[in-house]
Amino acid sequence: MKIFTTRQQIRQYLSSLANQTIGFVPTMGALHNGHLSLIDRAKNNNDLVVCSIFVNPTQFTNASDLENYPRPIEADIAKLTAAGCDVLFNPPVSEIYDDNEQWHLNIGQLEFLLEGEFRPGHYQGVTQVVFKLLDIVKPTSLYMGQKDYQQFLVVSKMVELLNIPVKMVMCPIEREPGGLAMSSRNVHLSANEKQHALVLSQTLTWAKENFGTLPIYDLEQEAMARLQNQPGVEPEYFELADGKTLLSADENSSTIVALTAAKVGKTRLIDNMLLR
Repeated sequence: MKIFTTRQQIRQYLSSLANQTIGFVPTMGALHNGHLSLIDRAKNNNDLVVCSIFVNPTQFTNASDLENYPRPIEADIAKLTAAGCDVLFNPPVSEIYDDNEQWHLNIGQLEFLLEGEFRPGHYQGVTQVVFKLLDIVKPTSLYMGQKDYQQFLVVSKMVELLNIPVKMVMCPIEREPGGLAMSSRNVHLSANEKQHALVLSQTLTWAKENFGTLPIYDLEQEAMARLQNQPGVEPEYFELADGKTLLSADENSSTIVALTAAKVGKTRLIDNMLLR
């Protein structure tokens, strides 16, 4: 696996590979099997797989969250090498951002719903860095996980608005044996908290099983109550949303997704499940 830390190096290398399809997996590191499933999918569908590891400061709304974000780069390199990734782009912040850089992209209501409400400014940071990475790598396809469902919609919207020639590919959520969605943040959970956190996937599964038998409002209320009744869990939201807009779902929504976020101890977790 080739490793590059500057824009110039990686651009030079990729531009020398004429007519090869590139699958790109942008990450913030602390890689787990969820990330590796994206590498695998990209590998099956492209000539070359590029992964980036960059803990992006502009998408953190909390300074201590940025400071505490896990950065096990040696372990990550070993995992990517074993997974057969071809290229790693691991730049320092100074390589991606100039001083006092401004960015604003109007992505409409998507920016302010659900995660956007609890993490204001987060999606401006996400679009800012993904735009930069796409400009550097110029991939054929971009692979992102369903766990960050809203992020996938936001980046898809940016790609559409800015006419970026890349194919968006959403890959299924990978789960731990008990059902907990794989996340880089799971390392912060104690064994006890991990048990409590299972209520997220259990409640999503319950909503899926009861979808169609109970009205949407009742499903949301009962799901929220289930989360609130679990010790050590502070739910922020549980919503059934239109899968294309993330506005509240109704009977006419062709795609419906249940999305939830909660704090378990000090760790904030998100999860979702497609219901229709």
